[in-house]
Amino acid sequence: MRVISGTQKGIPLKAVPGNSTRPTTDKVKESIFNMIGPYFSGGIGLDLYAGSGGLGIEALSRGFSKMIFVDKDMKAIQTVKSNLAACHFSDQSEVYRNDAERALKAVAKRELEFDGIFLDPPYAKQQLERLLKRIDEQNLLAEDGFIVCEYGSGDTLSEKIGSLLQIRTETYGMIRVSIFKRGKE
Repeated sequence: MRVISGTQKGIPLKAVPGNSTRPTTDKVKESIFNMIGPYFSGGIGLDLYAGSGGLGIEALSRGFSKMIFVDKDMKAIQTVKSNLAACHFSDQSEVYRNDAERALKAVAKRELEFDGIFLDPPYAKQQLERLLKRIDEQNLLAEDGFIVCEYGSGDTLSEKIGSLLQIRTETYGMIRVSIFKRGKE
């Protein structure tokens, strides 16, 4: 695993020890960023099931100005912090040990709006539609923002969840990636 492109291109990233997380492969990560970017001029992001932090760190390397990382696993939190330090992104990041539902409540209280949200939950615990609904209800996505959902290729997501529309879906072997944006009224 490494940073694919941007200011920190080529820096290796540590994986979370054990097998409790499944890091996004470099190939899939590159494909995701080709769909949503590939580069950005600023913006704030949320990496909700951070794992090693690879997606959020890639977003920072490609131009996001700030990223919030959330994971409930302590080993994941330590790995994210280590990877952020290796990439010199600690000052542009906030890292929290929390579950997804509580984290969404916390950022809603702060009245944050995100330009990019990355949702990569453990495949066995599919909560994506509920999380997308909560993100929409709490207005956490900026008007031109995007949400990246990574999940098992055997699953599907609704094309419309609240005001969020699925604008693109790609399958990479056992992984499916869907991009959501706010629908225009």
